[in-house]
Amino acid sequence: MRLRNAAVFGLLLVACAACRAEPEAILPVEPPPEMMQAPPVPAAITLPKKVMATRDELLIFANAGSLGGLSDIAKRKAGFVSNFGGQDHRQFWDLMRRTGLDPNLKLRQLFDLPPGVREIDGQRWYIWPDLAAKDAADLIPEALSFEDRRRLEDLIHADGIAKIRAGEGYPGMRTAISEDGTWRYFVLGLDGEE
Repeated sequence: MRLRNAAVFGLLLVACAACRAEPEAILPVEPPPEMMQAPPVPAAITLPKKVMATRDELLIFANAGSLGGLSDIAKRKAGFVSNFGGQDHRQFWDLMRRTGLDPNLKLRQLFDLPPGVREIDGQRWYIWPDLAAKDAADLIPEALSFEDRRRLEDLIHADGIAKIRAGEGYPGMRTAISEDGTWRYFVLGLDGEE
């Protein structure tokens, strides 16, 4: 019993000594240099009701595979751009589908990406993908966060990045709806379209 009491007493002494020990010094940590800090995450864009309504209408036709439905919406606004050759929207999209590039699928893929906003002629345009809403100087890969640089490379590849470095705007597939709900363009970003 004495041996057991002595062991318990010894443990208590060790525990009390640990309680009285000086706390470890806490060293201040300097924040990482600015270049090492993560870039701020952009706030999600809230789409106006008219933009959402047009996007949803476009998705109904795109999901149904209806180039005619998309063409009818495009014809609502004089000046809608689907190609830079002046070809009829429906004929152009049909040609693209026959050559293996499905505009319905591409439009659905665009609407899965985050939108950006740009003011054009005093009106806000919602542009998919968000990178297409940036100025050419802001698209140079070194000016982008690591994540945006990777997304840009995935979207437009080395050829597109070379065009941006040459001073051109976003050369890839893109679409826009203005704040009044007007579908403005759906460009597939093909070589020779510019």
